[in-house]
Amino acid sequence: MNTQSEKEQFLKEFGSDYGYANAPKNIDEIRATEFKRLNDTVYLDHAGATLYSESQMEAVFKDLNSTVYGNPHSQSSCSLASEDIVGKARQQVLSFFNASPREYSCIFTSGATAALKLVGETFPWSSNSSFMYTMENHNSVLGIREYALSKGAAAFAVDIEEGTHLGESESPKSNLKLTQRHIQRRSEGRVAKEGMTGNTYNLFAFPSECNFSGRKFDPNLVKIIKEGSERILESSQYCRGSWLVLIDAAKGCATNPPDLSKFKADFVVFSFYKLFGYPTGLGALIIRNDAAKLMKKTYFSGGTVAAAIADVDFFKRREGVDEFFEDGTISFLSIAAIQHGFKIINMLTTSLISRHTTSIAAYVRNKLLALKHENGEFVCMLYGLLSSEMGPMVSFNMKRPDGTWYGYREVEKLATLSGIQLRTGCFCNPGACAKYLGLSHLDLLSNIEAGHVCWDDRDILHGKPTGAVRVSFGYMSTFEDAMKLVNFVENNFVITSSNRCALPPSSISLPIEGIAKAAARHFLSSITVYPIKSCAGFSVDQWPLTSTGLLHDREWILKSTTGEILTQKKSHLVARRNCRSSSNPTHLSLEEMKWISKIIDMKSEVTTMRLISGSAGQLIDLALY
Repeated sequence: MNTQSEKEQFLKEFGSDYGYANAPKNIDEIRATEFKRLNDTVYLDHAGATLYSESQMEAVFKDLNSTVYGNPHSQSSCSLASEDIVGKARQQVLSFFNASPREYSCIFTSGATAALKLVGETFPWSSNSSFMYTMENHNSVLGIREYALSKGAAAFAVDIEEGTHLGESESPKSNLKLTQRHIQRRSEGRVAKEGMTGNTYNLFAFPSECNFSGRKFDPNLVKIIKEGSERILESSQYCRGSWLVLIDAAKGCATNPPDLSKFKADFVVFSFYKLFGYPTGLGALIIRNDAAKLMKKTYFSGGTVAAAIADVDFFKRREGVDEFFEDGTISFLSIAAIQHGFKIINMLTTSLISRHTTSIAAYVRNKLLALKHENGEFVCMLYGLLSSEMGPMVSFNMKRPDGTWYGYREVEKLATLSGIQLRTGCFCNPGACAKYLGLSHLDLLSNIEAGHVCWDDRDILHGKPTGAVRVSFGYMSTFEDAMKLVNFVENNFVITSSNRCALPPSSISLPIEGIAKAAARHFLSSITVYPIKSCAGFSVDQWPLTSTGLLHDREWILKSTTGEILTQKKSHLVARRNCRSSSNPTHLSLEEMKWISKIIDMKSEVTTMRLISGSAGQLIDLALY
């Protein structure tokens, strides 16, 4: 694939959206000046964490090196400086979401997860309450379910099928279809009666963008649920009462932050490192002031209490919304840093960032969808394509010509060797994972019984993928990044007559699912066997292969006569040594004697050691000289 001609073709289709042509810096200038550390790396996990720029960090360090920030709970001038910068940061956050400070408040947390937890533990649950959430939600949203169920509330997931995406002037009463899943309940609550639901509060949670598929959810869901829950839920007993709406904007805020002047969500959560890479460990809960008055908080702390008496049951909370929720000293130095992150976002604008990143994602989708093996079978299965709008990410799995799946861990390992950083698995989104991979409850339970857990290597079980490959793009991503990914997939996973490996009949067939049967265009150049751990190896032209790897590789260890296992990391003396066996040489084969003669560079203080075989249990005393 010729890079220049390919880019020209890309620019013909996406040139009006790609590259920030009218911004103070275009994409090539941004990469050349702000991200020099990416010269040898293709970073494609911006949904996990985007990257900080060089000028951003320089400004942060300059600020910290020139200003003395004190604890904002003190009254010194240094503390007042912190209070001032925190106040400005709150306003920046509210402005980013187009939220009026008369309607909304910004509460700083340690991240989006902490913000979600805060909502769950302070929400006014009752036995008549319902917690409704879309199937495509992060585990951190699903965790709110524990608070609801523990208070006797009902909880249930819903599938949302959208018609055409609504325009800003259109009515939210669209042809949206909502399918209710199984009702979860730990204790039978009272069925709410007509006219008795005034103090019943329900919570609906959905992501602005699914972090598994990239599907964007219609923000009109806020209006639909608040104003028409009985219609959309077909007068279910679980729809009665007042509905509050939560948007998880952790994934979507970098390109399409919810506009709270139009879509009056009660809660919005996000993390700053998803926006501009730094700081980590800092997020925010944007809360509607009317909703804040309903929240029930038990704990009080320094910063949230106006007065307390140590030996009497008395305390008085502070009245400000942020003061009510922010326990202890907030991370004021990290908060001081966010102004420098917002500078580049405001310079480019989220609108241009969205257009830029979406154009790259569209290019990758089109290229992956077009890939075929020599037998005509498609290589890639992409997820979320039926959604009306997609974010700047692509999730997919790949098949071999015979229809079996490549394991996503295999893809990730090969990508790492090729300098491509991507994400694999279910991305902490079990509902979306099961939905798009077609995994039933029985499949999921069977996988768990087989030992599958998050982040393990069991990428294929019972012939089905347990997760997917995800690539996601940030404001500094380039066409060249996308093209390198496409070339990587084509060179390693598309089987054609020109790259098909001709394996000899005696080759070992690999029984483990998820391991490539034939790695295209990869050749074995050398074999080195290390029979004794931490000792020198030796090269061979050919060697027996077993189910556990090379025969005898790292089968032996060295132990001192006191029982200590000797390794180069543990030993202290640096000396080249040879060794001889004090045992009968006939106990060892000729090959094993060769291995002993290879023991060099052992950094040991002992003069006698033992060579122990893990498989045969042989023990040979060795004398060093």
